[in-house]
Order: sequence, then C-alpha cells, then structure tokens
Amino acid sequence: MEMKKINIDKINKKLIDMGGSPIILVRDTYPEIKINKEGTSLVDQYGNPIGTKGDMYHKLILDKILTSTERSLDINPRPKYIDGTPAHSISLNHGALNVIVTYDLTKGEFPITTLRPIAYKKSIGEILWIYRDQSTNLDLLKEKYGVTWWDEWDIGDRTIGQTYGAIIKRHDLVNKLLNGIIADPDGRRHMINMWQEEDFSEKHGLKPCAFLTNWNVRHGEDEIDYLDLMLTQRSSDFQTAGAINQVQYVALQYMFAKHLGLTPGRFTWSLDNVQIYDRHVNNAIELLNREPVNCNPHFIVKDNITNFYDFEVDDVKLVDYPRKDIEEKNKQLIYEIAA
Repeated sequence: MEMKKINIDKINKKLIDMGGSPIILVRDTYPEIKINKEGTSLVDQYGNPIGTKGDMYHKLILDKILTSTERSLDINPRPKYIDGTPAHSISLNHGALNVIVTYDLTKGEFPITTLRPIAYKKSIGEILWIYRDQSTNLDLLKEKYGVTWWDEWDIGDRTIGQTYGAIIKRHDLVNKLLNGIIADPDGRRHMINMWQEEDFSEKHGLKPCAFLTNWNVRHGEDEIDYLDLMLTQRSSDFQTAGAINQVQYVALQYMFAKHLGLTPGRFTWSLDNVQIYDRHVNNAIELLNREPVNCNPHFIVKDNITNFYDFEVDDVKLVDYPRKDIEEKNKQLIYEIAA
C-alpha cells in the first residue's frame, strides 16, 4: 500500500510562536487507508475486510484530523497537563470532519476498536453511574466500577459537582424518556438533554461532552420494532475516549431497548468538534500504522432483566472481542491526561 506522510510544520510554527514546544514526531508516515465499496470495513492489501467498523472510523477520523487543511490549533486552551503545561489540541469541526459515524447493530456493525484494547466493562460501569445511579460521586465510581479516570475533575468533595448524573437525577430525565416512549412510541421528542444552563451556575468539574441523545422507535418492514439512537457530542478527546463513549452508549441503547421491549437498531454518533492533543499525536500515528484484529464483537444482554434500574455491569456481555489477542498484537498506549 502507498504511504501517507504527515506534515505538521504549520502547527509547530504556531506552537513556537505561542511559546510552546513543537511536536517531535517519532515517525511521520502510515499506510493509505483502504475501505471496501460498502463503506463498512477496512481492507487489507488483497481487498479482504479486516477489523471492525469501529476500526474503520477510528482510522478515518485520525487521518482527517492530522491531514485536513481545515484542522485548527487552539490558541488559549483551557486544559493543562499534570505538569501545568497548556494542553494544545489539533481539532476539526463537524463539516470539515465529513464522516457520518453510524452502525446498524442488527447487521453486526459495532463501534469498538481493536487497534488498542478498550476497557469496555469500565465504560459500561461509567454509563450506569451516570444514568442509573445518577451520581457524580467519585468514590462510588471507583469502588463499584473500578473507574478512576474522572478523578482529575474532582471539585474538592470527591464529586464532579452539578453535572452529568446530577443533572439526570435533578430533572428525572431517564424516567421521563422511558415513560414517554411507552406512552407515545412514534413521538419525535424523545431525548435526554444534559445541557442545562441553570445547573452550570452551580459548582461543577466539567460540562457534559456527550450531552444529548435522541431516541426513535422504528417499525421495520420485517415487523420488528427497533430502538434507534443518535448521540450528539460537542467535544471528543478522540483517542482517549472516542471508542469508550460509543461503546457505552450502545450498551445504554441495549439496556433501554430491553426495558421497552424493543430491538436495538441503529446507533449514530454526531460530532461537533473532535480533537487530538499535541502530546497524543505520536500515538495517533502509531494507531494508523497498526493492523486491526479480525473479530465480530457484539453485546448480549441478560434475558430475564426487563427493568433498566436492575442492570449491573456483567448483565451486558461483549462477546467475540479477543482482548488477549488484541493486547498481544496492539498493546495499550499511554496518554497524558489533559484536564
């Protein structure tokens, strides 16, 4: 395959002009991305499908951020690394990204990547913490689900303040959604919106990134009633959380569908701004150079649970995701947290 070359001279010039440090590339090339004519999979040099649909989107988005002439370097970033250095990011807005991220779950399409191991159980735990526990308590998140990646946003009381789960609880958003779909399946106003300006006047660690979900019931010509989901995300730190956010919302879709007696249908991820932090660029190029692992991951939900609030992490199982093989072929990468 032909090799693609990354040029970040303009980005580095801006960083230096602002008093920052240039990005030093370990390598600056990766194989040109090839996908099948259906647009559902990466293909190898012989045209054979490889990896998951999530792998395909992962490479396409990383490629776009690194090479688009519309990429942007932030001038005065809010986040900082643990050493206090401003965490500059290279980003694309929605139109420039020009990638519609959508999966038909009924056809085995799935958002997880095999380019590095993904902690899918912790991602499910986090989504339960937000939507079922409706909590922002970091000790609960750690003790119950083993998740510590929110600790950087502790407001000083072992919570992340009036955001995410606290907003869900205050406005009773889950019950309103589920009861609304039961009462009016064909309604087009079934959504959960965590962008609540009044709540943001109170102390919080971070405003919601994945803030809006739209839920629609679709009566298929196969006489099956499907639950479709669109997730809108205002900002995505793509390498660290992009795959996690997609997987956990598909898990939520499965759990809500079980509660409602519907079949999980199509999942679409709408991105407003997607970014790579300056200290993550070398990892991005590493992922673009990796070959995915062939597998067919999908969720299986425990059959006897029909109430969303009864779900636990192990009740949603991800099968045919060979984590050991993935760890051996595509080892985990280390990402400095920008908070």
